[in-house]
Amino acid sequence: METMDWGRRIRAFRKLKGYTQQGFSHEIGLSVSVLGEIERGTREPDEELLTRVCSVLGVSKEDMMNV
Repeated sequence: METMDWGRRIRAFRKLKGYTQQGFSHEIGLSVSVLGEIERGTREPDEELLTRVCSVLGVSKEDMMNV
C-alpha cells in the first residue's frame, strides 16, 4: 500500500476516534512531528507502528485498509 494511503487512513481513524495529533502521538509513543510526516505521506509507518496504531484506535489492519 502507498505511504500516502496509510497516512490518510490513520488520520481519518484518529479524527473519527476524537484524538488530536498531540494526544494520539502520545498514546502510540511517537513524536507529533513524525506522526505529521506519516499523515502527510512523507514517511512510511513500519509494521510495529501500524500494530500500535490499530491497537490504540481499536481497529484491525484490515479495517484500516478498507477506508
